[in-house]
Amino acid sequence: MLGGESISMGTTSQNNGAASSEGNKEQTNTKLKWWQLSLLGVAFTIGTGFFLGSGLAIQIGGPGVLICFLLAAVGTYLVFDVLAQMTSLDPLEGSFRSYAKKAFGRWAGFSSGWVYWSSELLIMGSQLTALSLFSKLWFPNVPMWLLAIVYAILGLFIVWLGTKGFERFESMFAMIKVSAIIMFIALAACALMGWLHVGQVQAIPNEVENYFPHGAMGLWASLLFAFYAFGGIEIMGIMAMRLQEPRQAPRAGKMMLVLLTVVYFISLVFAMILVSWKKFNGDQSPFLLALKRFDIPYVPDLFNATLIIAGFSTMTASLFAIIKMLVILAKDGDAPHFITIVKLKRPVMAIVLTAAGMALSIIFSLLMPGKVYEYITTAAGLMLLYNWMFILITSGRLLKLTTFGKIKRYAGLLILLGAVSGSVFHSLSRPGFFISLGFVTVIGGLTLYMNSKWRLNSVGTNSTGSIIGALSPKHQVNGFKSKIKSKANK
Repeated sequence: MLGGESISMGTTSQNNGAASSEGNKEQTNTKLKWWQLSLLGVAFTIGTGFFLGSGLAIQIGGPGVLICFLLAAVGTYLVFDVLAQMTSLDPLEGSFRSYAKKAFGRWAGFSSGWVYWSSELLIMGSQLTALSLFSKLWFPNVPMWLLAIVYAILGLFIVWLGTKGFERFESMFAMIKVSAIIMFIALAACALMGWLHVGQVQAIPNEVENYFPHGAMGLWASLLFAFYAFGGIEIMGIMAMRLQEPRQAPRAGKMMLVLLTVVYFISLVFAMILVSWKKFNGDQSPFLLALKRFDIPYVPDLFNATLIIAGFSTMTASLFAIIKMLVILAKDGDAPHFITIVKLKRPVMAIVLTAAGMALSIIFSLLMPGKVYEYITTAAGLMLLYNWMFILITSGRLLKLTTFGKIKRYAGLLILLGAVSGSVFHSLSRPGFFISLGFVTVIGGLTLYMNSKWRLNSVGTNSTGSIIGALSPKHQVNGFKSKIKSKANK
């Protein structure tokens, strides 16, 4: 989720130039240090994928799922590393979508943009479902679809407030999310030291088989949900251009993922010590379940409120990301031009279409209320991983990678492929896999159709004397690599 990215309101090429100039001034005045970017990444990444999705990961993989979280952290860093390099060399609106277009041509930008839009829409649907599940603690008799509508309207309201309003809310939400996990870790530590009474705790398994109750297949299938807890790393790539020293972006990513992995690992270990892993599922946060063992008034309610804030924060960020991507696609001619229409300084049509997408996600939750979170979460996580794989593939075309860099790139692809393929082997994740394939098939068909139209237009344009080759992917790749040489010589 591109939680910290503002929505571009420009609708013409002239406006684009002015907006770019203003954006550069903003970036100049708001430079970040590498450690600030690391902390922001931690704050914006923690959301429903971890607070609720981790329960699914534990249910499928057992206590050994901690290995999957470590693997997911490594895979996430390998993706961010190449994205940070491309961003520092050539900051572009649209980030990885623009790099895909530069590397392989318009078809790549079109498909990458729409796959990302679809993944964020699915993620937003899973977040609405998670918010509804969290709210059931206080409103057990209220239908999930009604709760989802309420949160959707609130999210659209914050988007309508504009970038400043969004950033103000998001900064506040980020602090609350980080504080929630710190509070859980502190309470769990006090309980294990005997300072708080929680009754009998779980014994640490003394046999390897107890760590992997569902075998290697269960661990394999749970890798996807571990990755979903790291969803949102793209914001690090977007914000890397605001660093005082852009070359420190990989360092910021390392620190961010180390902090995130440590926080995830410790909190999950404590949760599984306080409560048997067999009680975890996708219907309730494992941390909320663990906190119910504490004999402290209002602590579960307080943490539940924090979970709602965390989920609402990432859902609102998804809204911004979807609107941003729609506007960029429309500007490049990869979406209907009417999407760029601006009223009251807001991209009205992009917001309306996003609201329609949210309505569809809510209707979908009505059709399958029992398993909707598992299905949507799986599909959303897979769509996100498809984009991450394309980022790695794009980097091989645009960056001059060393031998070690190539090894890291292939390792990242292997880990991501492991997460994708693992989803096929479990009944909880298999439907989501086919949902994601359905989206990719539709987008692939549209890409083939549009590519044939672009080729016909190119032939017609070329016959009038335009120099098509000047804008070819090969020309742009050579230009990108020349930037690497010039920056290396500085």
